Amino acid sequence: MQTEVTGWAEEDRFFGPVPEQRRLALRLYESVADLPLVCPHGHVDPRMFADAEYSFGTPAQLLLVPDHYVFRMLYSQGIPLEGLGIPRIDGGSVEQDHRRIWQTFAEHFHLFRGTPTGLWLTEELHGVLGVSKRLNGGSAQDIYDEIAERLALPEFSPRQLYERFNIEVLCTTDSAVDSLNAHRALQASGWSGRVLPTFRPDTLVNILADGWSGQVDRLADMTGVDVSRFTGFVQALETRRADFKAFGATATDHAVIEPYTRKLSPLDVEAVYQRALKGQASHDDARAFTGHMLMEFARMSVEDGLVMQLHAGAYRDHNPVVSKRFGPDKGADIPVLCEFTRNLQPLLAQYGNDSRLRLVLFTLDESAYSRELAPLAGHYPALRLGPPWWFHDSLNGMRRYFDRVMETAGLYNTAGFNDDTRAFLSIPARHAMWRRVSADWVGGLVLRRIVDLDDAQEMMYDLACGLARRVYRLDDL
Repeated sequence: MQTEVTGWAEEDRFFGPVPEQRRLALRLYESVADLPLVCPHGHVDPRMFADAEYSFGTPAQLLLVPDHYVFRMLYSQGIPLEGLGIPRIDGGSVEQDHRRIWQTFAEHFHLFRGTPTGLWLTEELHGVLGVSKRLNGGSAQDIYDEIAERLALPEFSPRQLYERFNIEVLCTTDSAVDSLNAHRALQASGWSGRVLPTFRPDTLVNILADGWSGQVDRLADMTGVDVSRFTGFVQALETRRADFKAFGATATDHAVIEPYTRKLSPLDVEAVYQRALKGQASHDDARAFTGHMLMEFARMSVEDGLVMQLHAGAYRDHNPVVSKRFGPDKGADIPVLCEFTRNLQPLLAQYGNDSRLRLVLFTLDESAYSRELAPLAGHYPALRLGPPWWFHDSLNGMRRYFDRVMETAGLYNTAGFNDDTRAFLSIPARHAMWRRVSADWVGGLVLRRIVDLDDAQEMMYDLACGLARRVYRLDDL
């Protein structure tokens, strides 16, 4: 369909302005547009597939209340989170009328213009939910009714949407002390969809976090292992990793502010662990313990084959007023500067040359792409670079990634794409953007005679799904 922008068509979305490159990019995109979606890392709740009676709830519950990408923008414009129905820790009063919440959202939908969140939301509304009108204050209630009617239809159940989206595999992210009951129910259901857990032990590694000792007690109860000493703690974690593998897990996930690694002596790590159990650990203890545990997890990955993901550079819950009132993960996480070369050297010196380890690195500090991450990944057999993450999972973020990483690291030292989202309905739009930006980049290489068309076709397949399958060892299942 032609638009009012002369010479521009909907199928050219996200491509550059040069006509010859646009035509080639479209040809390359169309060659992979219908390939299955491989989703090796994300935060979709597995219960939505395990529970036959699962409901997305109201339109506000589906698109706004659980999504910090959405309500952080509204909050930045002075809209109180209480007015958006975000639950308070103290049980204090928040807006309960979901139509009023939706009306507020619709009246401020213009705030998302030009942002990746706006693109995802628009595609969810029009491409997935079939809404034809533009969302604004005047259309808000009609669109609310339209979405509510569609969500009640059988074809809008999570399992039906999984199949409609052509998802090949979807990996969730689950606490190391999760019961995995949802995954157990999924296995027992006989449904053909592949929804796999990912082992995330952060709550057991951050020894200064509130409730850390309670998490350790839960670990002991779940595994039957005595965790009064550090060696038992490690054994219990290994036991849980085996539990996750039994449910199909192929990866682990670790979130840190800085990618600091350090091998402590057995006496030193035991002393830190004992201080932590007594509530006497210092900030230096916490840094050393996290650094040592990353070494332990790399060793475990060498032994059990789970891919190790390391997400670095997020200052979590930067706004204490919001976190105190609403809890963690409420849109106040901010990128910080990261140093990788020195911080990762102890881990890479011990395990980086071992191809049994697969370490996938993510960062919110884009300045590290060409300076450190691409050269590191271009050398160590164990390393792969993850795709643009979080704030950089965007049109411009992807373009910067291709410009700063690929020439030095090489395409095949990257991990392809993952959507890393809680918003299930946004998954197709995220993959489509990645595939379109990939096509635009690869098309540029062809026009500059850097690669030929046969190379370009193979590169597009790998960018769309081949790399993710191989890096995350999903093609072994």
